[in-house]
Amino acid sequence: MRFAGVAEVAVTLSLLIPLLRHSLPRDHIPVHWNVYNTMQTKYPIGILGATGMVGQRFIQLLESHPWFEVAWLAASDRSSGKSYGEAAKWRLDTPMPERIARMTVSPADPTGAPKIIFAALDADIARDMEPKFAAAGCAVVSNSSAFRMDANVPLVIPEVNADHLHLIEEQSWRKESGGYMVTNPNCSAIGLVLALKPIEERFGIEQIFVTTMQAVSGAGYPGVPSMDILGNVVPYIKSEEEKMEAETLKLLGRFERNVIKPLGARMSAHCNRVAVEDGHTESVSIKLARPATREQMLAAWAEFRPLALQHLPMAPEQPIEFASQDDRPQPRLDKNRGRGMAVTVGRLRPCGLLDWKFTVLSHNTIRGAAGAAILNAELLRSLGKFDPEPPPDRSGAPQKRKAFEVGDAIADGLTALFS
Repeated sequence: MRFAGVAEVAVTLSLLIPLLRHSLPRDHIPVHWNVYNTMQTKYPIGILGATGMVGQRFIQLLESHPWFEVAWLAASDRSSGKSYGEAAKWRLDTPMPERIARMTVSPADPTGAPKIIFAALDADIARDMEPKFAAAGCAVVSNSSAFRMDANVPLVIPEVNADHLHLIEEQSWRKESGGYMVTNPNCSAIGLVLALKPIEERFGIEQIFVTTMQAVSGAGYPGVPSMDILGNVVPYIKSEEEKMEAETLKLLGRFERNVIKPLGARMSAHCNRVAVEDGHTESVSIKLARPATREQMLAAWAEFRPLALQHLPMAPEQPIEFASQDDRPQPRLDKNRGRGMAVTVGRLRPCGLLDWKFTVLSHNTIRGAAGAAILNAELLRSLGKFDPEPPPDRSGAPQKRKAFEVGDAIADGLTALFS
């Protein structure tokens, strides 16, 4: 049968290529199928907690994103029904996008929400709300701490442990509705883990000692009262040390038989709030399992580019940058490296108690929050986790043979069209 036109071919491809992608082994997918991506419009996404500081950062970073477009905003009951411009007190250094300002804030309910949700909720609210969206078939990409340590929820930094995303398939939501949940780490853990990963891979790590100096933006808005933080250091952030220790070991753990086995290192964290607007600084000491020279440590960081061939829009070209100056990194000077997505390491020197010590800096609301979640979403998209699940193959034929049968049908149709 002859196709009526190119439009019909496009529709046929839009239905069949996702099926082929799921059916064929990934290394059998033809490169030229990437052309299909250009035929798609952007993925509509929603933001839960859109009026808060992290929600605002999501809006800012997604404004010109090539893959995702903000289509739905939700916040508390007091904001629901208002325009976003009326509901949100914009606190970032770029103007609120006009299109976003005109959008109406929706109730925080999955009915009518897009199937991709970025969640920027307080943990107590997230624990009740995020599962409702996953149960409704949504991919929930969360910045909340509520489910980070759940056994079947991936806690992911794409450069570090992308293989942990296999846990998605163990979630009950995935099996029942197609929905699932993925989380990114605490803002202090993410910079530390990025710096540790290439070292752990090459030399192993037995002990980690870290002291943080965390920016006030990490507390949200209005955050820490000015009389408490100006000219002061607050040596306590509720639950921060416990989260940092547990998350670091999970992130550096290994995925084995559908379970994450945490890194078997000993760790101690001291977390402090300091009078800095953005940028978490951390003083780190580590004991290695195998000896390493300074040159080997620097090479491990410089050569660490695991996403180089993925072409993910938010991924920094060089995820770990080394600052050779004696007095760097500094939040004011280095927080925006790699558009806020790179981690800066400096002051590498021998440690009198352990083996090596150094300083780490990361942007806490970009790499440590919204930017991390967006990068997770980009990785999910590149893995086909946003594509509709194909119908089950009940014919008994192997998946690969089925895929090639469908491919032959496409070829026959194209031949008929152009003959």
